[in-house]
Amino acid sequence: MSAIFDLTGKVAIVTGCNTGLGAAMAIALAESGCNIVGVNRAAPADTLRRVEAAGRRFVDIRADLSSIEPIADIVHSAVEAFGRIDVLVNNAGIIRRGDALEFTEADWDAVVDLNLKSVFFLSQAVARQFVKQGGRGKIINIASMLSFQGGVRVASYTASKSGVQGLTRLLANEWAAHGVNVNAIAPGYMATNNTAPLRSDAQRNDEILGRLPAGRWGLPEDLAGPVVFLASAASDYVHGHTLAVDGGWLAR
Repeated sequence: MSAIFDLTGKVAIVTGCNTGLGAAMAIALAESGCNIVGVNRAAPADTLRRVEAAGRRFVDIRADLSSIEPIADIVHSAVEAFGRIDVLVNNAGIIRRGDALEFTEADWDAVVDLNLKSVFFLSQAVARQFVKQGGRGKIINIASMLSFQGGVRVASYTASKSGVQGLTRLLANEWAAHGVNVNAIAPGYMATNNTAPLRSDAQRNDEILGRLPAGRWGLPEDLAGPVVFLASAASDYVHGHTLAVDGGWLAR
């Protein structure tokens, strides 16, 4: 049974893997056999060390995905290093908070450009490489609880993550015929830098924990199993699905 989760020799591009959820997913993929192409704005020192400790190669690409300009070079560098690409994890993202009545165009564009526009165009570029290789590949988008819910004071984030879920379905519809699986993971309330303001607000923190059946905030390592599943042959008949990893939040 373990063979269907084995990723030995595969090549995965993971964006935003210098810390948090992205780092945990890159390390999990490496421990399952993947070589990693990490795309980050900041140095991914700890991720690189842990990937190499797992016996895999890590190619460090510095790029700012707030623009689609670096995308062609990212794909070229990955293929040049490893000869192919097998998995893409679209994890890089940001959030901006503000009342909808006061929300600025700059905060809208910054979030939507990174969280949605670059996700589409990087997926497109990698899917073209999958087709060039003869088909087959895995694309894993990182959605959110706000792909399902509205939230408050995060207009552009909610719009972008709702878009990620819709885009995941659209691309699955178009690319399944090429043997490409496009799916998403929707993390729940996770202990990351993005949620630091919520966790530091005692009232809000208690409200969140009170609704969570799991009774705790999620940890980056909670995404290890889901990302390996969606990257492996175990998910070959899973297309267009958004997997909530949320401690039961949506079930409540």
